[in-house]
Order: sequence, then structure tokens, then C-alpha cells
Amino acid sequence: MRRILGAILQSDGHEVVEAAGVVEARRAFAASPFDLVVTDQRMPDGDGLSLLASCREVDPTVPVVLVTAYATVELAVDAMRQGAFDVVPKPFVPEAVRAVVNRACERTELLRENERLRGQVRRLTGSEELVGGSPEMARLRGLIARVAPTNATVLISGETGTGKELVARAIHAASARAGRAFVAVNCAGFPETLLESELFGHERGAFTGADRPRQGVFEAAHLGTLFLDEAGEMPLPLQAKLLRVLMNGEVVRVGSTAPRHVDVRIIAATNRDLEQRVRDGLFREDLYYRLAVVPIAVPPLRSRRSDLGSLVDHFLALVARDLKAAPRAVSPEVKAKLLAYDFPGNIRELRNLIERAAILAVGPRIEAEDMPLTAAGAAPGASGPGQEAAGVERLVAGLPDPLDLPSTMETVEAALIRRALTAAGGVQAEAARRLGVSRSHLAYKLKGRARGTPPR
Repeated sequence: MRRILGAILQSDGHEVVEAAGVVEARRAFAASPFDLVVTDQRMPDGDGLSLLASCREVDPTVPVVLVTAYATVELAVDAMRQGAFDVVPKPFVPEAVRAVVNRACERTELLRENERLRGQVRRLTGSEELVGGSPEMARLRGLIARVAPTNATVLISGETGTGKELVARAIHAASARAGRAFVAVNCAGFPETLLESELFGHERGAFTGADRPRQGVFEAAHLGTLFLDEAGEMPLPLQAKLLRVLMNGEVVRVGSTAPRHVDVRIIAATNRDLEQRVRDGLFREDLYYRLAVVPIAVPPLRSRRSDLGSLVDHFLALVARDLKAAPRAVSPEVKAKLLAYDFPGNIRELRNLIERAAILAVGPRIEAEDMPLTAAGAAPGASGPGQEAAGVERLVAGLPDPLDLPSTMETVEAALIRRALTAAGGVQAEAARRLGVSRSHLAYKLKGRARGTPPR
């Protein structure tokens, strides 16, 4: 029987290892993992039920199929109770054996895939902005776990700094596309003409400076995930082209008429009210419904204050790891101030505050004076809109009148880029994150300045 079964399964493309008895089978099973065990009930040195128990001790998920000429109801019930996948009576028909083996292998693959997804979600939802045990975060983690295995288009909404890209990355990493590329593009970081090329690519000679063909992010993300950050800022003409890509799965490079097939999962993000922008005529309604197949709202930090303690500890540990030092403690006064603060910049602001305080604090713990927060809820250096507006007003008040607007804007832009690069230690990716633009956009700006003609 063993040789007949082996021949049948090998002819179906399975790799088969044969064992003459229970002892030999146990030795083989302990030496390497198997997707399936098919065993006779009666063997010279034991029985199939004892082998079943031995296999499940090593791997509780492995399916074991019992083949027997004594297929009584009692034996079948006993075998199933002990964890057998199925019982096949002798004499058996090859097609019946094939059907049982195929079902068992499908079950094994499904279990492994589910465990892989659970492991990825566990790893990703335990990092940075997804830290926290609040009901809001539990709901967000559950939604990520449900939507990740699908290919549905996702629209992530939330305020600046809430961690929308991290949610997108968690969805990608827990999906079947996890081994493929995750490509992110900031739709607000490019002028319209450059954004079209960034998205769809261009051919040589398509425009001034296009000295060689270049693929866009859709092609770069083929078989993977494309994250469209700040999708609400996309100009209307490009929205129409994006809609066509979503409808037919083809992109056309700038300067070409030849369509190129792309298989890409789209995850978009916005800090805008897109429904209002649709009503205002600034965003296409048909594109909105294409993107918002599964909407995910990321809660602001002020709505989940119970997570503050966990987040503070997490960021303190990250800083300590980078500094190769013991994590600093936080005084009760600082904890009280943080709980009373609204965090207009959300978790990004919290992280920056903790990093700054942990680096600059003199003593073993962070005191209130190490973290000055204003009573109005806007911390020095925070990214809230109120403080940004006030800072701009102070800047404008110090400028001469009249002024050369283009030259002044170039000077201010150069100063902001220098400040971001300094704060990022010269790392362009981090500087781009601080400026809220893509790395390629920052590189484009720096290249223009190196030529002495700052691009706009």
C-alpha cells in the first residue's frame, strides 16, 4: 500500500518520503517539517493512532490521514477525536485519496497564510503610532487585519501626524503583496506637470530635461502597493487620468501613447474632508467612490489619551536605543501636562517633543521645564495650524516693504531646507519627512539649487 500511495502522490507532483513503520516515521517527522502525514492503521511496530499522537506533539497543525481496512464507526470517531484529518477505508480509489490529500494540503496552506498575516499584523501594530490599548486602537487594528488580505482600495483619513502612512504600511505588510514593493508618493509635493510624470512615468524627450525614459510610481509598484499620500491635493486633470488607471489597470507615460498594464493595490490618504471637496467641485465624485471602497479613519491623539503613557514609554525607549543609554523617566508634572495638552500635531508632535526633551534633559528624568507646553495647547515648535499661522505672520512682519517676492520665497525655501537637513543630520529622506514632501521632490529642489537655478 505504501508504494502505491507514494506513486499516486508523486505523479500529482508531491514530494513523498516513505517510512516502513512507526519508529521510522517518527524519526523522519522529527527531522524536518511535513505538510501532510498519510498512515496505515496497522503496522509491524505500532498503529496509526499512536503515530498520530506523536506527530501532533511535534506539530499540532499537521493534518494526518488514516488509511485502514478496519474502518469501523468507532475507529473513525476515535481518530477524529484525537485530531485525524480524515479516515480513508481500504480498498481505496486513487481519486478519493487525491481529493482528501488536496483538501488537507489546502488547509495546511491556509493555516500557514493566516499565521503569517497574524504575525505581520502583530509586529506592525506594536510599533510607533499604532502603540496603545485604547478601544480606538483596538478597532483600528481589527480593521487593518480584516482589510489587509483583500485587494480592496483603501482611503485613510486623519489629521496631520496621526500615522496614516504607518497604517498603509501595516495593511501592505499583512497582505498577499507583502513581498512586493510598497511605493509612497506625496501628491502635494509636486507641481502638476511633475506629478504626472512621477505617477505615470515619461519617455525620452517628453519635456525639457527628459533625457531618458523613466517609469512612474505605478510601474514601480507593479504587483505591490501604491500609497497616494495627500490624494485630496491632486489637480483635477490628473484625477481624471488616475480614474482611468483605476478603471482599466493601464498607465500611459508622458510623451507616449502606448498603454502599459499594471497590477497595483491603491491605498490613498488625506487630511482633508474629501466629501466637502467633492461638493466644492475640487475632487471628482467618481474618483472619490473608487478610492473609498474601504474608508479607515485614524483617530487623533486627543481622542485616545489613555494611550499617552504607552506612547511616551515607547518613544523614550527608541531615543535610549539610539543614544545607547538607559531610558529616561518622566516626572508626574510632565505626565499631567501631556494629558492636558491637545497635540495639534498628534503623534508626530508627541514623538518630536519626547525626543527633544530626552536629549536635552540634564537629570535622569524629564522635568516640566524640559518640555514647555503653552496653556493654549500649542507647544513651541509644534505643527498645529494656529502656531504655523502665527509664525508666518511674525516672518512677514519682519520683511521689507516693498519686496522682491520670487527672491524672498527662494530665500525662505532655502532656509527651510537647510534647517530640515541640519535637523535630519543630512539624511534627505528624514529631511523630506520633516518638510512634508517626497524624497524625490527634495532631491529635485537640491539639484536645482546646485545648478544655481532653484526650481519652483
